[in-house]
Amino acid sequence: MPAKRPAPELPEPLSPLVDAHTHLDACGASDAESVAAIVDRAAAVGVGRVVTVADDLDAARFAVRAAHWDERVYAAVALHPTRANVLDDATKTELEKLAADPRVVAVGETGLDYYWPGKLDGCAGIEDQVEGFRWHIDLAKRLGKPLMIHNREADHDLLTVLLDEGAPDTVIFHCFSSDAAMAQACVEEGYVLSFSGTVSFKNAHELREAATLVPDHQILVETDAPFLTPHPFRGAPNEPYCLPYTVRALAQARGQDPVRLAELTTANAQRLYRL
Repeated sequence: MPAKRPAPELPEPLSPLVDAHTHLDACGASDAESVAAIVDRAAAVGVGRVVTVADDLDAARFAVRAAHWDERVYAAVALHPTRANVLDDATKTELEKLAADPRVVAVGETGLDYYWPGKLDGCAGIEDQVEGFRWHIDLAKRLGKPLMIHNREADHDLLTVLLDEGAPDTVIFHCFSSDAAMAQACVEEGYVLSFSGTVSFKNAHELREAATLVPDHQILVETDAPFLTPHPFRGAPNEPYCLPYTVRALAQARGQDPVRLAELTTANAQRLYRL
């Protein structure tokens, strides 16, 4: 990810925090030393643990290695919906093995993405995405691990597939970006909503409204780094250390004390991911 702006300055520490969804490989990590450097920066401002997430098979392999290199790192593995067209039998077999690793705390990110088909070369079509999503749902249920969802412009179909397949015990909507109606529908189903830096964006009025509807026990916080850097640093590279900026913005939207929100989202992450 090219950096258009300098990296954000370190925020005022806020503790305890868990980054529920990040991509350490996309942040530049490639070995144990570089993983530790990123997590050290995060720990310095209160972000003591991170879940690094895969979107393809190479990233899944890396995520599991990273989680074994550093006890502060956990992994989630899956194929991103835009890559569901490469989910052949060999890939399924390897993903199943990786997902069963004790350092893997979720199956994800999987789901539906209706934005990229027709815009991105090689992007999986809708039918392949739905088929891949169904397979990942089944995998999460077989392993008894949370399902981590990517949803872009696919609210209705995504909820329909979950209902049709029967959702796992824990469903996490990563980087929730829909409106209040979708938030309410997810809350009623018992799904967990994870909020990223987008909640701090100036034009995110509907998202902030949605954030007020989520009960304390169904909310997580994440960076989705290196993407979605919180305001006022949009366009700069994101990292797990930036999470306190997002938590403070989310706390303001919800009318909560940031320290209290940090505590409850950390407790949720520990419970849901079994950290």
